Amino acid sequence: MLLYLRYFIPIVAMLLTTGLAIAAPPAQTEQCPTLDANNPEQRASLMDHVCFLSAPPGEPAHQANTPEALSADTHWKAANGHDLVFSHTDAVYWVRLNVRNSGDTGQLWYLKLNYPLLDEVTFWQTGNDGTAAIATGDQYPFMSRGIDYRYFLLPVTLGANETRTITIRIRSSGALNVPLSLETPEATIAQSNHLTLVHGLFYGALLVFAAFNLLLFFSSGTVYYFYNAFYMASLGLFLFAMGGFANQYFWPDSAGFANTSIPMLMSVSSLAMTLFGRSFLEIQPGSRSDRVLRGLALTSLGLFVMAFILPYNKSIVLSTTVALIIIASLFLIGLVRWRQGYLPAKWYVMAWSGMLAGALIYALAAFGYLADFLAREIFMQVAVGAQVILLNYAMVQRWRLLNQKLLDVEQNARTNLELKVHERTAQLRNTMRELERANRQLATLSLNDALTGLHNRRHLDNLLPELCAESRRSGQPLTIALLDADHFKAVNDDWGHDFGDQCLQHIADILRRHVKRPRDVAIRFGGEEFAILLPGTGADGARRLCEQILEDLASSRMVTTDGAYLSLTMSAGTATLIPGEDERELFRRADEALYRAKAAGRNRAEQSEPAPSWSTPHGE
Repeated sequence: MLLYLRYFIPIVAMLLTTGLAIAAPPAQTEQCPTLDANNPEQRASLMDHVCFLSAPPGEPAHQANTPEALSADTHWKAANGHDLVFSHTDAVYWVRLNVRNSGDTGQLWYLKLNYPLLDEVTFWQTGNDGTAAIATGDQYPFMSRGIDYRYFLLPVTLGANETRTITIRIRSSGALNVPLSLETPEATIAQSNHLTLVHGLFYGALLVFAAFNLLLFFSSGTVYYFYNAFYMASLGLFLFAMGGFANQYFWPDSAGFANTSIPMLMSVSSLAMTLFGRSFLEIQPGSRSDRVLRGLALTSLGLFVMAFILPYNKSIVLSTTVALIIIASLFLIGLVRWRQGYLPAKWYVMAWSGMLAGALIYALAAFGYLADFLAREIFMQVAVGAQVILLNYAMVQRWRLLNQKLLDVEQNARTNLELKVHERTAQLRNTMRELERANRQLATLSLNDALTGLHNRRHLDNLLPELCAESRRSGQPLTIALLDADHFKAVNDDWGHDFGDQCLQHIADILRRHVKRPRDVAIRFGGEEFAILLPGTGADGARRLCEQILEDLASSRMVTTDGAYLSLTMSAGTATLIPGEDERELFRRADEALYRAKAAGRNRAEQSEPAPSWSTPHGE
């Protein structure tokens, strides 16, 4: 065991040293420097323009509820380019930022606070038109934020040459992370889309693996499959809550429950990982390891109850401490079982070593000892993803070990145990059939959209680079068309998401009706966003195909839930591959053409420029 620890401890130390943010001592300043919102470099160095104030209980600033209530001789401290990160404290923190629009026209920016777990956050904007305030946080209903987003977004609209002072008052019973950024609407949307894809893949994979293990449990009756499914589901819910998604989607009107849910779900995850580890490692009942894990499991149950009784700042510390102890204990017990010759423990230890490092760094970030919580969240997701893969591989190795033992028993005691061997073999074969069936289902689900039956974004990402390479080799044209339903949000708002799903299926049927060539591919890669890959088709042919689709869609009518008739329209943008271009640039040009179609009035198709020399019509 000492040999393994000798290699493991330096790795964890290196990760902590790399991720640790050492904040320079803040300097006092009388006035915060003004940030030019039109200057991208100044926006990138926003923390150089931020001042803050720490107000412990008993100070006048702690009792102040508005910027006007602060003393005129208040000494603000400069952030000096560092993220504002504070461990558990009873202090109230004030943050101030002066923003100026040096342009000749009014513009909109978003001030983004990239940390979801704050009890009370109040924004004030003071400008030419007076002062406007927004009070929000976990102690308020989720919609008090004004914008349906897991982080805190403050719209900042500045007129020409206008300067505004933004003041933020923050109070929380937990740690305080105040990562601020000032972004354009376009950058905000792009980052949101990227994170949505990352989180969707992560939580979707956890859900699929959990369902898969649950299927294995029902088919084989092996209890550690159930514990593994329980662990992945509970861990996913905990990270979902830590990321602010649960507060956004599960209990948006339950003010304050966002805090209670964190230690509650953490204790459930601790219980699940203890039960899974005890079952998978085949801990001998009554052994020292068994007694330790039983005690930790009972402690986790007790912390689950205490989450509803103790204050958040106490229950989260207890839950986190026990969770880290459990992870470390399972890692050490796995090492012991590995040294005892239990081969699946090798992969279990590898899975748990990454989890230990990820959980430690994530806990330090959540408690305010590391900056850049978003990066730590992604690091934790990578650690969990690697752990899930290794754990499932470990279960495969465990299955192989059991199979080998079964063959040995059959060889050595064929006569006396023949009936039992046949029963076990039949059980294993049933498990393999279920495994193969589940793998086929997973392969289908991974490349097809469940709602419309079209291919999904993953298939697009896999196929488009291949088609681009083929086009460059053969000299044949390749065109991509991006289509987006017009005003689709209004359809969902007016008639509900069930009717919206019917509309998406209707659009998919029209695409299938027109995309008939064997190599042409219709794809749904977003909510109401579709794509068509047209190998061997030039720009003119693609444009005519899009116009036919748009005309067919606009001429068809659907009956709404209230009996009215609705005609849907779509906008389309096409781009044809040009020499020297890769798939990302091709997709970007098609996307720009789509936006031009939207801006030009919708229900039309726009073609990206420049157009290549070939103009092979669709179908020729």
